[in-house]
Amino acid sequence: MPRKSPSVKPSDGQARTRLARRAVIDAAAALFVDHGYAATTVAEVSERADVPPATVYRLFQSKLGILKAWLDVAIGGDDAPVAVTERPQVANLLAEGDPVRLITGFADLAVAINGRSNNVYRILAGAAEADSDAAGLFRDIQRQRATGQRQLTRALARLGALRAGLAEPDAADIVYAIMSPETYRLLVVDRRWSPRRYRSWLDMTLRQQLLG
Repeated sequence: MPRKSPSVKPSDGQARTRLARRAVIDAAAALFVDHGYAATTVAEVSERADVPPATVYRLFQSKLGILKAWLDVAIGGDDAPVAVTERPQVANLLAEGDPVRLITGFADLAVAINGRSNNVYRILAGAAEADSDAAGLFRDIQRQRATGQRQLTRALARLGALRAGLAEPDAADIVYAIMSPETYRLLVVDRRWSPRRYRSWLDMTLRQQLLG
């Protein structure tokens, strides 16, 4: 997507739309956390966000659309319509020629994403157990995560850095498990590790498992 010139400012309509989207996402996030996804209605989100229901449906189509938008913002760190894998930070990482720095960069990225998306990911996982549409979104997110994380093992394979005897598909499975939101939640939320401790463990474990 081409970037606009810095001199071009968004119209009042665009600014209002962006503010409305942000208000709805913030309101839904609070309600989903407090009351659960299933128990929250679009009408409640609309009232809390002070955005008319018709506008909520125009912007998101459904309650699941709001959840997906929250997840996108949490993963990306902002509301820019650019996938994480297409952002300069990832491109710069993949151009890294040092396997250790490459792994460290991906560990930092995983810590940031898991930290931001922990709540919404948990809510989506719970919703997927009872809602077929949520289950479909959950599977899509898992596939996207696997595809994005596979870039790390492909880069290491291109550098000839994977430890002897470790096939690239097996390396991808290891990364998928170790960098998962589930592992983050087990250590940081359940076991109360600090994000700094989790990041150090993740970096060290990835090096041990992938590089030997």
